Amino acid sequence: MDAAIEATAGQFELNEDQLAIREMAGSFAAERVAPYALEWDKAKHFPEDVIRETGQLGFGGLYVKEDVGGSALSRLDAVLVFEQLAQACPGFSSFISIHNMAASMIDRFGNEEQRRRFLPKLTSMEWLASYCLTEPGSGSDAAALKTKAVRSGGNGSDYVLNGTKQFISGAGDSDVYVAMVRTGADGPKGISALVVPKDAPGLSFGANEHKMGWHMQSTRQVIFDDCKVPAENLLSDEGAGFGIAMAGLDGGRLNIAACSVGGAQSALDKALAYAAERKAFGQTIDRFQALQFRLADMETELQAARLFLYAAASKLDRKAHDASKWSAMAKRLVTDTGFNVANNALQILGGYGYLHDYGIEKLVRDLRVHQILEGTNEIMRVIIARQLIGRS
Repeated sequence: MDAAIEATAGQFELNEDQLAIREMAGSFAAERVAPYALEWDKAKHFPEDVIRETGQLGFGGLYVKEDVGGSALSRLDAVLVFEQLAQACPGFSSFISIHNMAASMIDRFGNEEQRRRFLPKLTSMEWLASYCLTEPGSGSDAAALKTKAVRSGGNGSDYVLNGTKQFISGAGDSDVYVAMVRTGADGPKGISALVVPKDAPGLSFGANEHKMGWHMQSTRQVIFDDCKVPAENLLSDEGAGFGIAMAGLDGGRLNIAACSVGGAQSALDKALAYAAERKAFGQTIDRFQALQFRLADMETELQAARLFLYAAASKLDRKAHDASKWSAMAKRLVTDTGFNVANNALQILGGYGYLHDYGIEKLVRDLRVHQILEGTNEIMRVIIARQLIGRS
């Protein structure tokens, strides 16, 4: 595994700091996440204590500026972290990704007072953050969101929110919610971004959803019922929310792709170990050419996906003109590949792959949702095609 990752990473000439970041994330994942991942999944347990521990490693603000406690890492650095964490548990890694996406929005678009009020506690993981965009009636068409925020109070000192957000990771457990709300007319120009604290009057949460995967993290509705939020929690200006949401998604797509690479690597490792031990017709099954060909394809496709992901992260770091297209391409390619590799690994283990104790079926379940969130892979194709043919 390490040699395979090293071969791909070498194309980008990772420096000593990046190698150290990757090793630190891998060690933490192996010691504090991997031994408990199956238990968390089975019990549907949110390991809040272990998640908060990542703040001590600087994982609470991976690309947040240092003046508020962030690590100020590059997107490629962050990809290395998420990939390592996901080898232990994609659900765990994806929650850290979502927290970082919310924190980075406050860092990039908040004023100095907001940054200093929220970010030190977010980067330390004293506070956890969730991102609220999707609604029951608006998923891929994010600009159609309906949650309203209306000015009230003396001199418009507050916003009153009404509406519901759907499929929100960490809902009910997180302390802060970066929510996209409608403050103006229909369409993207009427959307704004508000930071909503968990104790805001009128904020409540639905029941924890019964999901196919990601069992270790909560997924609930976030319900605003005359929810009062101070106007000083508005990020940037009214009408800037859609741009803020889209800016966050480029990085979020790379992060979730990194989680797919890590999960798929773990599945491939398990398949290799099993094939070297399992005997059939007088020899271990890794001696059969048909299975060798399948393993070779899995390795080739996973390495190609990893290489593409690192290239896309490097483009985002350089603010290349086509970084958004590459982020979409990476998300589409890598999450599809990650799921396929894990699914093939399950097939190699046969009946044992279908059992919870072997860990493969959990990886298949966890990685399946990566093809849906941060923009479905069908929407990724729309983004790529529009840029190819020159449509805005």
